[in-house]
Amino acid sequence: MATVLEEFPRIRGGALNPKVLKAGEGPPVVFLHGAGGLRWGGFLDDLASEFTVYAPLHPGLHDPDDIRKIDTLWDLVLYHYDLFDEFGLESPAVIGHSYGGMLAAEIAATNPASVSKLALMNPIGFWLEERPVLDWTAMSADALVKAIFADPKGEAAQAYLQVPEDEEEFKEFTIARTWAIACTSKFTWPIPDKGLKNRIYRVSAPSLIVWGKQDALVPPEYAKEFSDRMVNATVRTEILDGAGHMPQFEQRERVSGLVKEFLRG
Repeated sequence: MATVLEEFPRIRGGALNPKVLKAGEGPPVVFLHGAGGLRWGGFLDDLASEFTVYAPLHPGLHDPDDIRKIDTLWDLVLYHYDLFDEFGLESPAVIGHSYGGMLAAEIAATNPASVSKLALMNPIGFWLEERPVLDWTAMSADALVKAIFADPKGEAAQAYLQVPEDEEEFKEFTIARTWAIACTSKFTWPIPDKGLKNRIYRVSAPSLIVWGKQDALVPPEYAKEFSDRMVNATVRTEILDGAGHMPQFEQRERVSGLVKEFLRG
């Protein structure tokens, strides 16, 4: 298991106070997490065995005031440019999952030179009338579990869903998860399309798209929508059977292998 460091860069003249988890040695990789917040787990440990992984928490998840200082999606993209600059990351590889996948694609589209390689895992960002994205903010816990895992009763799902037994810790965990969804929803409500379809053609970095075949939240048909629109990038798409919206949990070994192979190439 990687030794994970916590760093607290002050950006925009100290106006924003983010938290970034960092681990590993090797070429830099930025990981952008999904709407439910960041959990450092096996997949990121796997990456840290070969790469220096930077995993920023979404604005507001460390300092609640930060989310009030970022008004638009464009502000959020600029915020990540500032983070890259603070860490001296001129053109890192960027990996994004779900909400973080949308954000990673926006970063790579608005400033193609800022991303050397792009890996998207079950990203949101598009809208197909015939296969709508489910509203994860309005779903019950049971419904959400069934939507995001191929096997809701499987070991990976149960590990992901494990919550603290201590009552006070459980309250803090629940508040943190709810706040994470609230902070990310500021940039996703109503559910995308936020115009990414009009910009994603600008992505030029070699790209990997990984999708769980049993994803009921963001159906795998969206994988083709992403790859077809990334006309200026070389794109490899992998649809993984036995995985839903969380392939890095349900198919950790397979996903870690695919992503590390892609980053090495």
